[in-house]
Amino acid sequence: MDTTQALADRFEEHRGHLRAVAYRMLGSLAEAEDAVQETWLKLSRTDSDAIENLGGWLTTVTGRVCLDLLRSRAARREELIDDRVDAFVPDLELRPLSRLDPEQEVLHADSVGVALLVVLENLEPDERLAFVLHDMFAVPFDDIAPIVDRTSAATRQLASRARRRVRGAEPAAEPDLGRQKQVLDAFLAASRAGDFEALVGVLHPDVTLRVDAGTLMRGLAASKVVQGAKTVAEQALMFSRFAGSARPMLVNGTVGLVNAPEGGPKSVMALTIADGRITGMYILADPERLERLDFDGCTG
Repeated sequence: MDTTQALADRFEEHRGHLRAVAYRMLGSLAEAEDAVQETWLKLSRTDSDAIENLGGWLTTVTGRVCLDLLRSRAARREELIDDRVDAFVPDLELRPLSRLDPEQEVLHADSVGVALLVVLENLEPDERLAFVLHDMFAVPFDDIAPIVDRTSAATRQLASRARRRVRGAEPAAEPDLGRQKQVLDAFLAASRAGDFEALVGVLHPDVTLRVDAGTLMRGLAASKVVQGAKTVAEQALMFSRFAGSARPMLVNGTVGLVNAPEGGPKSVMALTIADGRITGMYILADPERLERLDFDGCTG
């Protein structure tokens, strides 16, 4: 086995971890894969014999790549007037909801919730990096500090500030898939029946609906943010005719829906549920972004 192949094999052992880091940093599956590939390119151009801790080195390099992408993204947003920025919906990881059992719950326990990704999107790039690497992946502040060009103490403050914002915004989501499924079933039943009061009852009073339908749809307010149970229920009734073709599925490890009225997926809905009611709804209906998602086994 030549040296390059041996290094590639070692890298592959860390790919899943690096992809998880990049997804939490970027909220985009496609960008996460690009970041991981960029990390591999940097490794292939480096004297790997001088790297004492390959896993730590790869994690910090992936973090630096993601930070550059986040800063570039932030700069572009300052230049653009785009409603999609306000209606941020992350790319979504999809899996069939074929059964609800302890084995399945353990399998998806490491999934990152959509609500948390939305909160992370509102952090400054340096805050997001410090929080993700330290709080989610236990990277020491001494290793994070050089990435953000700060002292270890200043980096600790970045993470602390991010932590306060996350705790203040992220709902305490229901962890049990069975109870999540009960709420989802109630929502679907009310939608299919066109029952406005039942819809309001299954929604939290402060529920937030975020929709990203991209730029290809015409005649519709494509991307938007809607808040409040009655307002969100009204929006749900507008699309109740599609409820019959909606299929339950796992979206980022929690229950959600894929809408495929003519065989091909038209939208994905992710839900956050707490205390028996829906606190957040996230609809991804951008045709370009839907094309990048893996629906195998989710629409059959």
